[in-house]
Amino acid sequence: MYVGMFLALLGTLLFSLKSIFIKFAYAQGLDANSVLVLRMAIAVPFYVVILIYLLVKQKGEAVAVISKPITLQVLGLGFLGYYLSSLLDLMGLEYISAQLERLTLFTYPFLVAIIGYFLFKHPLSKRMIASLIISYLGLWVVMGQELQITGNNVLLGTSLVMGVALSFSFYVLLSKAMIQRLGSLLFTALAMTASSFLVFAHGAIQIDFSQLIITQEAWVWLMLLAIFSTVLPSFMMSEAIQRIGPTQTGVMGTLGPIFTIILAIYLLDEPITVYMIIGMLMVTCGVGVLLIKKN
Repeated sequence: MYVGMFLALLGTLLFSLKSIFIKFAYAQGLDANSVLVLRMAIAVPFYVVILIYLLVKQKGEAVAVISKPITLQVLGLGFLGYYLSSLLDLMGLEYISAQLERLTLFTYPFLVAIIGYFLFKHPLSKRMIASLIISYLGLWVVMGQELQITGNNVLLGTSLVMGVALSFSFYVLLSKAMIQRLGSLLFTALAMTASSFLVFAHGAIQIDFSQLIITQEAWVWLMLLAIFSTVLPSFMMSEAIQRIGPTQTGVMGTLGPIFTIILAIYLLDEPITVYMIIGMLMVTCGVGVLLIKKN
């Protein structure tokens, strides 16, 4: 249990760096489509190597369980959890700050709980409902402040990132059974490899590579994004889901937004106001109530 909690926490912290790396890549002239494709191009060889290693190590046992229906399910989960979520997140970060993006994503445990309640009959307590209300009120406070500072695109950006939270919530819930069946390493390697085909197809349609200019500094941010905010946390989160379940994995990310906010203020020079701090505390405390109950 404690190993699962540690993996969930560390994976969350690494994911928290994602928006910082993306903002730095944008500053080098890249956009959402180019970052999406280049990030996956760097990351997918790691997944392919791990996938081949697992297939060889298990001497065909892994191949035996990878039937056509399972392949289609893994492709669908890869679409939800990695392709669609990544695309919407990158698009959202073109309009809103790293702070608001991270806070919006941070509310996904509530979506996991709500979807789990309606689809899988998971219990939904009064504490969960109260936490949800507090967190989303805090999110509205932060969004309102950023709307005053930066303009109308905040609503669009927040909506896109909320789509990320919804997509990832379905992924977390639907992937649990598949992770338990295949194991976290094999599942993650399969899902990421499958999603890479979707990403590369997207790039072939959306990007004119002959006009794409990538600076050396941009490559640094892309490498950091791909390895430390994609490959490593993806395996950590899948293993955490296998060990402690999707809901507990979701609520272990309490420190994630705080970490992102501090970095965004000092590294990206993003604005911060008293009302934004209040809203951030409301979101963090709302999710923190769930963690206190778990302990």
